[in-house]
Amino acid sequence: RHLPTVVYDQDRSAASRDLWRSLEATGFYDVVGHVENYDAIARLLRSGDARVALVVPPDFASALVRGRRASVQLIVDGSDPQTVASATTTAGALVLARSSELLVRRLSASGAPLATEPMTLETNTWYNPDLRTAVYVVPGIVGVILTMTMVMLTAMAVARERERGTLEQLIVSPVKSVELVIGKIVPYVGMGYVQMTLILLAGSLVFDVPILGSIGLLYALAFLFIAANLALGLFFSTLAKTQQQAMQMSFFFLLPNILLSGFMFPYEAMPRPAQILAEILPLTHFLRIVRGITLKGAGLADVRLDVLWLTGILALLVVLGSLRFSKKIA
Repeated sequence: RHLPTVVYDQDRSAASRDLWRSLEATGFYDVVGHVENYDAIARLLRSGDARVALVVPPDFASALVRGRRASVQLIVDGSDPQTVASATTTAGALVLARSSELLVRRLSASGAPLATEPMTLETNTWYNPDLRTAVYVVPGIVGVILTMTMVMLTAMAVARERERGTLEQLIVSPVKSVELVIGKIVPYVGMGYVQMTLILLAGSLVFDVPILGSIGLLYALAFLFIAANLALGLFFSTLAKTQQQAMQMSFFFLLPNILLSGFMFPYEAMPRPAQILAEILPLTHFLRIVRGITLKGAGLADVRLDVLWLTGILALLVVLGSLRFSKKIA
């Protein structure tokens, strides 16, 4: 429900307004704006600000009045197959059925000739026209694997030093807390990039998952995500007394990431409290970035909000980790 939708109303008639208002009244669509061309639709779908676009042709009302068949177009973001199914088979069919019945009654009362089907829906799926599950899942696996491994690696690293009794030596060293946190994070960044590369290669070679955007941009933005997870794992490690506790914290953190980030369930289908919680998870924003770049060819401007979120989360986690690494922890 509540899929962000834009309307390209080329007819601007009472009939076209009734159509998109009926669409919004179902609760499946939230009309977030009106556009003037297909370029604007492409920009909004690419950035994720809209998931669906309704296009009404310029002769929509006149076709209905003259008894000709009127066709409207529904453009859907196919990067999430579940969204396509919800948008086309459920809400789309319901709205078109109600609109057709209303138009039939009005035109019958006026005595005007009617077409067999007063109105038809043409569905156009962008970014994943074949609705292949692998296209949707593989980019998500990149984020899930990185979350699981990066958080766990750093969480256990410091806990291991605590068990060995070497943590105190780090704390009393002249190295600043921020420098210590960064020093613990950097060595694992390369490992994260190796994992990411292997998954993307497997997805491209085995499952034919496209990479339409800039691979350089993807890797640059992935640094924010990898570093955020490493910083979080480091923060967990300062709370855990043993490696086992650190591992348990890591697994406990992984579960809400899988459920709330949009990896398993569409973000729009979740209740509002769950959406608010999802916004503070790094995986939520990285999934939008990696799917936007690989499947839609998104640029930095299209994913700028998620980049800002990741940057803020990373900065917060580095500060928290530095505070926990202060001499008070001894």
